[in-house]
Amino acid sequence: MKPLNLMLCALLLAPVTLLPAASGDLARWERSLVTLEVNSQGYNYIQPWTRRSQSTQKSGVVIGPRSILTTAEQLNDLLLARVQKGGRGRWYPAQLEWIDYHANLALLTSDDEEFWQGLRPASLMTKIPLSGDARVLRWREGKIEARKMEINRARIETGRQTFIDIMHLELNGEVPGVGFGEPVIDGSRIIGIMEAPAGSGGLAVPAPFIKSILDARTKGDYRGLGFFNFYWQRAENPETLKALKMEQTDHGVIVIQPLAKIGEESILKARDVILEIDGFEIGPEGDYQDPIYGRTMLEALATRGRWAGDGVPMTIWRDGRQMEIEYKLPKAEFTDEMIPDKVFDQPPEYLIAGGFVFQPLTVPYLESWGGDWQRRAPFRLAYLKQAIPTEKQEALVVLSVVLPDPYNLGYQSIRGLLVREINGRKIVRLPDIEAALKEPRDGFHIIEFARGDSPGKIVLDAGDLSAATARVLQRYGIDQDRLILGDSN
Repeated sequence: MKPLNLMLCALLLAPVTLLPAASGDLARWERSLVTLEVNSQGYNYIQPWTRRSQSTQKSGVVIGPRSILTTAEQLNDLLLARVQKGGRGRWYPAQLEWIDYHANLALLTSDDEEFWQGLRPASLMTKIPLSGDARVLRWREGKIEARKMEINRARIETGRQTFIDIMHLELNGEVPGVGFGEPVIDGSRIIGIMEAPAGSGGLAVPAPFIKSILDARTKGDYRGLGFFNFYWQRAENPETLKALKMEQTDHGVIVIQPLAKIGEESILKARDVILEIDGFEIGPEGDYQDPIYGRTMLEALATRGRWAGDGVPMTIWRDGRQMEIEYKLPKAEFTDEMIPDKVFDQPPEYLIAGGFVFQPLTVPYLESWGGDWQRRAPFRLAYLKQAIPTEKQEALVVLSVVLPDPYNLGYQSIRGLLVREINGRKIVRLPDIEAALKEPRDGFHIIEFARGDSPGKIVLDAGDLSAATARVLQRYGIDQDRLILGDSN
């Protein structure tokens, strides 16, 4: 972790090269560059019982026998995929072979033998340029479009599909509509895969990072990405270093909050000074000299040929002396977050009781307030994104909306409230609500919300709940009163 602390009309401004598929130095790419059509399931977290299909086109590149590389984005909740070669003509069925959302990488294949005829793999660079010109490729109207971009630098950035920091390649250049898996090339080789637009350019997943994962996967060694689960601060204050009895003051960062998954304990302690990680000296600003990416932040060392579960050697300063430890990389998993950043390959969970709609609190739910949800969503809910799960509170449930019915008269306007207890039972997940509603108190259901929420409590007639729920489902055309993963009801 890091320290605490419409498309524009630019076609005339951006350098564009539109080359026929069989001309110039780009001719080789007509046999590697493909177009993907992805049809997936979309969900509405305000009405979680509804769903829609959505279609996206993106780029892919052949990088091995019967293997197409692209980004993982838009491939979640996949219904159907097709692939096209040569920029036009027939579409072939495609199948998802492997996906890693945290790395934002995916491999697809096709079982149609005709598709692979004439195609050849492109190669990934193991040492990439950190400056100079590059080109971004995609098929447009049967021609390869090559857009010139300038490589700016490599940098650590939170991934598009994850909460952890991974290596990115920053490129400058006005190129509208990129960020859909287009290869970034230097001549005949791949420098990276475009992940997202950013400012006046874009970010790409760099080829060495991709290659290390694919190689490990081929060997059977890839176990997913790990990360450094602690907060740190710069070791710049001489008085702080003096208090820590530091003999060397020219490098190292101070651990201010070590974290661990529930049931585990971090080998690091608060006030530890990290001097080296995996043999690389850590500077006082938290960076190190990487042989591929140059000067970059220490978070890169968690994914530099290391995977979840691997031990990473560290040299630290603790209690006035230097010592060696091995830090075990925890696996990046959305289910370990109190408020998950992403929910992939599953519909949103919900439970409806008497018109009251309960849902797990997740970032996809908060995104119902729009791209600026951090500002527009209820402050309490948005603020809780920073919360760390504990054994007593691993997750949160929210009363998202009330579907009007005589049973809930007077409560129709309440929404976005954290559910604390129902009938005296603490609520952490939706099954807790299921269990609580089976045990009314003196003929009533008592729903209590987080302190400070208004209303703080509502009381409902337990005897009318089932009839009210059935009435609401019929009135609003909802097929079932709940969707709880693993639930047998």
